[in-house]
Amino acid sequence: MRYWLLLVVCFTAIGALAQDKPVIGLVFDKASKERIAKVNVRNLRNGQSVYNTLKADFKINAQPGDALVFSKQNYFSDTVRVPASGDMAVYLKAQSIMLKEVNVRDTVLSAQQKLEQTKRDYTKIYGSLAHRDILSLSPGSGAGISIDALWNMLSRSGRNAEHLRELIEQDYKLNVIDQRFSKKLVQQVTALQEPQLTAFMTRYRPSYYQATTASDYEFINQIKANLKRFQRNPDARYLMPLTTPTP
Repeated sequence: MRYWLLLVVCFTAIGALAQDKPVIGLVFDKASKERIAKVNVRNLRNGQSVYNTLKADFKINAQPGDALVFSKQNYFSDTVRVPASGDMAVYLKAQSIMLKEVNVRDTVLSAQQKLEQTKRDYTKIYGSLAHRDILSLSPGSGAGISIDALWNMLSRSGRNAEHLRELIEQDYKLNVIDQRFSKKLVQQVTALQEPQLTAFMTRYRPSYYQATTASDYEFINQIKANLKRFQRNPDARYLMPLTTPTP
């Protein structure tokens, strides 16, 4: 009788050792090595199915050697055997390269874009009066004088509008120069660092004509030629050319 009781106790102990135990692990993206969540984990032996957490960790009842199937949308499913240690790190391969969402904003406008934006902001000075000829053609009456054009030329508002257009045109030309003669380009060509970089760009700033007519080859060669002049006398003070103020 005692012999049979001993056998029952032994089999009970063996059965207890063979029972499922919690197995924990993490799921990663195979390419980026980043954690991925909402992965389904299913034990093929006992049928248990769980999802890992938002932190990508999971816990499922299993035994060493059990086959666990990991599946997630946009990823290839994978079957992994539970190791003897129990802890698991699983890597799933994405079915396609998934790019992170990026917000792109066009914060740097070209000189032409800035000019078009300015024209939209100042519609009155760039409206029909800005381009109306003094001579007007009326049906049946031949050429005559456009009263609106005369007002635009002689009135205070007209003169102010014309002056503002001139300022906008000057600003546009400066933007064109800045766009071509950029700090990034000059630094790449000259390898100058601040404050020498700013001093060089101030002293050898090109004209609007040079910025719009020179080829890339000519433009870069001109920068290199000016660099040699600058290196001969880097501390020379640069005097801005005198300009006649606009009346």
